[in-house]
Amino acid sequence: MNHRPFEDWLLNDERLTLEQKRDLQSHLRECRACSALAEVNLALRSARGMAPAPGFATRFQSRLAAQRAVQRRRVAVGATVLTVGGLAILSIILWPFVAMAIQSPTDLLVSWASAIATSTAWLEALAQASSVILRVIPGFVPAYGWMILFSLVSGLVLLWSVSLWRFTRIPHHA
Repeated sequence: MNHRPFEDWLLNDERLTLEQKRDLQSHLRECRACSALAEVNLALRSARGMAPAPGFATRFQSRLAAQRAVQRRRVAVGATVLTVGGLAILSIILWPFVAMAIQSPTDLLVSWASAIATSTAWLEALAQASSVILRVIPGFVPAYGWMILFSLVSGLVLLWSVSLWRFTRIPHHA
């Protein structure tokens, strides 16, 4: 027996159509669990509320203020620990460079210039090799190969775009 719509109707404060009311009454005559739920729901709705104990609001506000103060202290301590830890890690990472700069600034400048020159030479060699490969490859790959490659790349771009759209959209609830 499917209890789901009947439980929803009993627990939610929605207006029911005449057909839904008729189905609910019929189900309540047959199902003990749902009729018990309806009785409990009716008893809870008819119970009158009690006033809070005297001074409840002031006790609650003072307890809330104390909890907020504790939370502010925790955040401050956490931020301090994170900052000190980050600075310690940064100083450990940068210590060899600082030591080299302190001992001999010219050695540091020479090593930087050497690294820049090496990187520039590698980039030039890579650019020349890429241009040669790009000039030679079209002769080796037939036209249908390029169409297959273009279709594959287009499909992957489409799949990526759709997945980004699906994961980033905000559902609108009516």
